[in-house]
Amino acid sequence: MISILLATYNWPQALKLCLESLGTQTDRDFEIIIADDGSTETTKHAIEQFKTSCSIAIQHLWQEDQGFRKTTILNQAIAAARGEYLIFLDGDCIVQPDFVARHRNLAQQGHLVTGSRVLLNEKLTKELLTWPHWDFQRFSAGLLAKRIRGEINKYLPLKMKLGSGRWRDYKKFVWRRIKGCNMACWKVDAQAISGFDETMTGWGHEDADFIFRLQRNHIIRKSGAWATEVLHLFHQIHDQSNAAENARRVREKILAKAM
Repeated sequence: MISILLATYNWPQALKLCLESLGTQTDRDFEIIIADDGSTETTKHAIEQFKTSCSIAIQHLWQEDQGFRKTTILNQAIAAARGEYLIFLDGDCIVQPDFVARHRNLAQQGHLVTGSRVLLNEKLTKELLTWPHWDFQRFSAGLLAKRIRGEINKYLPLKMKLGSGRWRDYKKFVWRRIKGCNMACWKVDAQAISGFDETMTGWGHEDADFIFRLQRNHIIRKSGAWATEVLHLFHQIHDQSNAAENARRVREKILAKAM
């Protein structure tokens, strides 16, 4: 079974669309574990509403809001996961109906997958948030026109899907295209490196640190582009006051390995 570890914080309208998109998956053999970094009761209500309309197993893990502590709640989610394979997803992302199926197709022992995303602009995001329910067919109508208008930043990866293969493998650690909102690995591999580094607080680069330590532990990184694209809703940039320090710490680990 696959466990989807869904990180969220105080955006229940986006989380509702994300959960509804997970409810339309062609591959149903998965559970959802919501890793909640201190949201209010409104988020809890949105989750409870989803539970009444969907048979997929769902857990809601919550921790007190003490600033950005995504690493801590994700480690709790890793421990709680019943699946042997973990997909990391953010609550501001909507998935395509074959998202789980595509990730399952790319899953391979000794590998991790870093997925891709399609950025939605503010106008389209506001429109989607007014929809009573997520509807992928409705979204897909006029997709090329959306690209021409600049409402999405990619078109072809939503229309063309590529399978697995050695061409997806990275030969070394590359910072580029690591997105914590869409990545996957085996639970045993995540546990072997003790999950995320909980000393990294504040937004930024906790995902790169996680991927680097997996690769340092002889796990091969595999690209999930042209297969697993998620739709990333527009939002204001997070507080990045800790990002530079977090990046410095990751670079120190990379340098230490090189030495």
